[in-house]
Amino acid sequence: MSAKNGSIKLVAGNSNPALAQAIAQGLDLPLTKAVVRRFADMEIFVEIQENVRGSDAFIIQSTSFPANDHLMELLIITDALRRSSARRITAVLPYFGYARQDRKSGSRTPISAKLVANLITQAGVDRVMTLDLHAGQIQGFFDIPTDNLYAAPLMVRDIKEKFDLSKVMVISPDVGGVARARGLAKRINTPLAIVDKRRERPGESEVMNVIGDVSGHTCILIDDIVDSGGTLVNAADALLAKGAKDVYAYITHGVLSGGAAARITNSKLKELVITDSILPTDAVIKAPNIRTLPIASLISDAIARTAAEESVSSLFD
Repeated sequence: MSAKNGSIKLVAGNSNPALAQAIAQGLDLPLTKAVVRRFADMEIFVEIQENVRGSDAFIIQSTSFPANDHLMELLIITDALRRSSARRITAVLPYFGYARQDRKSGSRTPISAKLVANLITQAGVDRVMTLDLHAGQIQGFFDIPTDNLYAAPLMVRDIKEKFDLSKVMVISPDVGGVARARGLAKRINTPLAIVDKRRERPGESEVMNVIGDVSGHTCILIDDIVDSGGTLVNAADALLAKGAKDVYAYITHGVLSGGAAARITNSKLKELVITDSILPTDAVIKAPNIRTLPIASLISDAIARTAAEESVSSLFD
């Protein structure tokens, strides 16, 4: 396929080559030949090995672990494309790192999400496409058009295939995620409950109370990011203690740092479903109760619509 005003070029960084290849297959296009490698001192070197002049270029790169390396790859690929006369550059960020630092959390702390948005814009990106931002207002941190895609339609389809919806209750693992959980609950027409959580320090959480009657229900926790897994494990324990039948979790971005995969494996969670916005580690792949939901079709559809100057939001109507 081709863009409305020039050919489409898909350039992949090193963050998630499997997802980039799946997106390319969905568009029936090859990945653009490019070298993204390190010098001996770990400086990043990029060379685009085919003509991109006048093209509609899409850089597929999550800023996942190691976040700083993958962010620098994105910026340098952008510079290489800009200096090679690409007509338009779209940064496709299935996972936008630093999104959790979206406000001053205390005195003399940064708003890193805004800083990263500035870096991406100043590097020469014309448009950003991302998936399930941690906070919707981060779109406003960019001074360029930004499309925030949603994994909810994929999750809804999977939930409808696997569960008897008359027995399902959607759960927000904290008060901050109520809007996201409510939106999914409306899509599948199920009740909603909330886990009231008090976080004592970063990376640790203590479940305090369950708001709603979950007795006898199959509970599905909904959130955008799972990192240490502590919140999900504690929430599952609290829900089961309140009489829930089983507890599942559908999370868009499986950061799963440190021993999170083992923590999930040894927990009372029946299953954790994540997307492949972040390349899963070996520990995640081997975990018996962690399943990956592919998102390549969603992103390839959004890229095709962007290139053809068609509506992206209609994907979620």
